[in-house]
Amino acid sequence: MNCRHCETPLALDFLDLGSAPPSNALLTAESLLRPEKWYPLQVKVCTTCWLVQTIDYADRAELFAEDYVYFSSYSSSWVRHAARYVEAMVERFALTTRAMVVEVAANDGYLLQFVRERGIPCLGIEPTASTASAARARGIEIVESFLGRALGQRLAGEGGAADLIVANNVLAHVPDINDFVAGIAALLKPQGVVTFEFPHLAQLVAERQFDTVYHEHFSYLSALAVTRILERNGLQVFDLEALSTHGGSLRVFAQRTGSGRQPVQPSVADMLARERLLGLESSAFYVKFQTLANRIKNDCLAFLLEAHKAGKTVAAYGAAAKGNTLLNYAGVKPDLLSFVVDKNPQKQGRYLPGSRIPIGDPDWLRQRKPDYVAILPWNLRDEVAEEIAWVAEWGGRLVTFVPGLHVW
Repeated sequence: MNCRHCETPLALDFLDLGSAPPSNALLTAESLLRPEKWYPLQVKVCTTCWLVQTIDYADRAELFAEDYVYFSSYSSSWVRHAARYVEAMVERFALTTRAMVVEVAANDGYLLQFVRERGIPCLGIEPTASTASAARARGIEIVESFLGRALGQRLAGEGGAADLIVANNVLAHVPDINDFVAGIAALLKPQGVVTFEFPHLAQLVAERQFDTVYHEHFSYLSALAVTRILERNGLQVFDLEALSTHGGSLRVFAQRTGSGRQPVQPSVADMLARERLLGLESSAFYVKFQTLANRIKNDCLAFLLEAHKAGKTVAAYGAAAKGNTLLNYAGVKPDLLSFVVDKNPQKQGRYLPGSRIPIGDPDWLRQRKPDYVAILPWNLRDEVAEEIAWVAEWGGRLVTFVPGLHVW
């Protein structure tokens, strides 16, 4: 396979997790009777542009199907993050009711609801029917499609060019990253601004977040790689912010190359220099990650086996994609982790892909009183721990496996 950005043949290994089903392909009782599709899950590094990327096997239409089950609004901390974002962008870029805001991967309207509340015209682009329907129920106009150059040009030609484009946690999800960014450039007004948010590769490695690797994440992004990708497609980075979301993310601000409206902030050169100092443009930075992932997998499995041997029961909170990566790499089945609970009704009554662990309502925890509850979406650890603090009433304890085994 060649690099999806610069087309250099990929030779440097980053991570090999064997094979796994798509992490959000939850099973129904009927589909338990049928075979599942498993795809190799391997990640390579381009030593020319330093984009980290999966080897492609699954088509994006299969990964982002009409019954897609990830709804952003079920995380209260993420909704609060979206509200703060809208407030900050309106103030920084003086957005008024004459502006146009477009969000790519608008999901269930978790963010654009705050734009709409301010009376600012907005449009969401969202390819999954399930979440698009939820956004429309909030009164948000949705274009149900994947963004690329052709769609960006069409929407701009129809009067939908944007003063602000929001692209939160979507840049990693696109297989043709150049076509996607070209679509954003086409959709942006000459003096418009786009912001991208994505998990930061440097944090992924530092915090051993190997479970964020799954088929939906085609790319694992650094400021160095993203800057090159944007420049190739007509966008200039003018500011960068480090965020705490998703275990450590970057927010990148960009404008059309040559527009010059927004001055380039020192944060851009500072972050690029920091990444180079960390070694993100050297093979040595990447070759150690497999060993770190194996250690977490082995510690997780050892904990579950010891609990089982001691007659203790273990359940989990959060039917999260990252949890499926961990469980399937470790080969965990319901004998070691009996069930998982999730607030999202779209997930309840289904089963995790691969492991086939049943998913229920959070009230299952009160009914069954497990000895341990593993929080699979560790990036929401504090939020979840507060929500289920009552597990301590029967002596239950909480567990996380990433970045290392922690029981409390």
